[in-house]
Amino acid sequence: MAKSSPPRIAVLGAGPIGLEAALYARTLELPVTVYERGRVAEHVWRWGHVRLFSPFGMNSTSLGRAAIRADAPRHEFPADGDCVTGRDYVAAYLEPLARCGLLRDAVRTETQVLAVSRRGMLKEEAVGDSRRGQAPFRLLLRDVKKGTERSEEADIVLDCTGTYGQHRWLGDGGIPAAGELHAEAHICYGLDDVLGERKGHYANKVVAVVGGGFSAATTVCNLATLAQDHPETWVVWLTRGPNSQPLRRLPNDPLKERDRLAARANSLATRGDGVVEFHHHTLIDAVDFLGPDRGFRLHARVAGRERSWDVDRLIANVGYSPDTSLYRELQIHECYASLGPMGVAAALLKHAQADCLSIPATGPATLRNPEPNYFILGAKSFGRNSNFLLRVGFEQVRDVFTLITGQPELDLYRKR
Repeated sequence: MAKSSPPRIAVLGAGPIGLEAALYARTLELPVTVYERGRVAEHVWRWGHVRLFSPFGMNSTSLGRAAIRADAPRHEFPADGDCVTGRDYVAAYLEPLARCGLLRDAVRTETQVLAVSRRGMLKEEAVGDSRRGQAPFRLLLRDVKKGTERSEEADIVLDCTGTYGQHRWLGDGGIPAAGELHAEAHICYGLDDVLGERKGHYANKVVAVVGGGFSAATTVCNLATLAQDHPETWVVWLTRGPNSQPLRRLPNDPLKERDRLAARANSLATRGDGVVEFHHHTLIDAVDFLGPDRGFRLHARVAGRERSWDVDRLIANVGYSPDTSLYRELQIHECYASLGPMGVAAALLKHAQADCLSIPATGPATLRNPEPNYFILGAKSFGRNSNFLLRVGFEQVRDVFTLITGQPELDLYRKR
């Protein structure tokens, strides 16, 4: 960037990728501010009782460890091969990183970014014109505690807001099922801690779990464990897929925690003599909310035949979607299928059937948008594609700073 002063960088989100991006900027002595609407690692906290499939060594960097050790030389990290829970990951790595000397004055928690625009320009103006890149970004911010709003400016925006905060819907075709909008506040769309702080909510209840991925499998397995001490607990597990075994297992899966979960979930779904009633090929048509203490009635089609269930609790582990409203007034090229940025989405098509471990970073060029200097990193860059790994996000951070600095060979990780 042809400016006399270094560019002001705004990082949206204080999760693993947002903190890493801010650390990279600070190490390069670039001015940076991180905006986080909740706590540091808010989304990780929400599913913090769950154990990560990927080991700690894949979810931390040499840069981050060095920054933490600079402040706390005796700080103990998990072993590289340990698969820790989300809460342990926050405590061992993310919170110390946010508190380290390079970042402690850069992170603004409880500060929500409502929208981003260009100063003096609308979305449809100066298309393909270099003038857009010369105008600063305007960030509309809200102080979560006070409720007051203000605007600030930045020259570069790194959108690391993730996807966990915006759930998808239960209904056939991805839209809300009839009645779902009315019932939304009473449906759990995340990974509830059914064996911990939320045990009393689910013990000895009939629970419907909708979804065919690893989040749903985690919930179902935890509910089955809960039923060992609370035998009236019953699980109705509903998936869209055609397979009688909901999760695909990989031969010699290097992620052992993932394989253990898949094996147990498939067993619960197929054995027929436990506490799980499994139905595949199921499409949800309607959700009747019967009242806070009366539960739900689910209406669905199972292999084309109409079915209904009365349940006490409803968990919708149906995936997450990026919040694209932040950049509605910017020129972002979105993939029409995944809602991720088009450059990354097009590169991911080459790995459509691949396991997440074999998907590499897509390279600096794919991170560019028609909107100059607005970059989408982390899980949000994958859109609805759930194959994102943190190590890919760290590689994106490295790649984006080669663009920001104009130094193609820049790699702060390699130096360590």
